[in-house]
Amino acid sequence: MKILVLILTFLIFTGGAWAGAYNVYKPNEFAHNKFDNINEKILFILDFSQSMTEELQGKRKIDLMLNTMAQILPTINKKTWVGLRVYGHKIGFTQYDSCKASTLLVPITPASAAQINTKLIKATPRGMTPITYSLKKAVEDDFAGFNGQKHIILLTDGGENCDESPCTWVMELIKTRKDVKIDVIAFNISNKDDLDQLQCTALVTTGKFYSVDTAAELVKSLQKSLNVHKQVEAKIILNP
Repeated sequence: MKILVLILTFLIFTGGAWAGAYNVYKPNEFAHNKFDNINEKILFILDFSQSMTEELQGKRKIDLMLNTMAQILPTINKKTWVGLRVYGHKIGFTQYDSCKASTLLVPITPASAAQINTKLIKATPRGMTPITYSLKKAVEDDFAGFNGQKHIILLTDGGENCDESPCTWVMELIKTRKDVKIDVIAFNISNKDDLDQLQCTALVTTGKFYSVDTAAELVKSLQKSLNVHKQVEAKIILNP
C-alpha cells in the first residue's frame, strides 16, 4: 500500500464511532495513553529477519541491535514490566509458515532485563518480516489481562512483507482500543513506502517514530522511547 500522506488526524472519535481523514495530526486532542507510568507494560518487538545480517558501520545490523539492547536493558527500572517478542527468527516449509514466525520469548514481567538479554543472544536472524502479525499477537495475547497503558517498541530494518500494512491494521485497532501505544524505530530503512507505513503505525497510536542509521542514533531512540535519563554510550563491540 502506498501511503501518500504521513501525518494523520481523526476528525471524530466519540462513543466508539470513528471517521478519519489524512490531514493534520494533533495528539493533544486525544485522551490516549493517559495512564500512570507505574502501570505501563512494555513489550519489545525486535526484527530477526534475514536482512538484519547485512552490514552497517562495519558490523552486522543484528550485532549493533544486540549490543545496544545489552546497554539499554540494565537502565530500565526493575519495577517496570517488560517483555520480548521477536519475529523472522525461523524459516518455515512454506511462506505461510515463515510469515507466522513470531514468538513471545519473554513474558511481560518486572525485572526481566537479564532474561531478555539471554534470549536475544540465542536468537538467529533467518526469515521474513511479519510485522502486522506480531503486533496482532502482542495486543491479543501478550498484553491479555493487563490494565493500563500498553507500550510496544517495534524495531525493524524493513517494511511488512507478509500481511496487510501495519498502518491499515492500527487504524482499525484504535477504533476500539485507546490503551496501546506503538513506538517504531526504523533501522537503516531507505524505502519510502516502508517508512510511510511505519511512521503511520506510530503516529496513529500517538507513539514516537524514529528513523536511525547508526549505533549512536539507535541508542538515543531507545532512550527516548523508554524515557531513560541515564547516559548510555553507543559502542560497537568487536570480536577479538
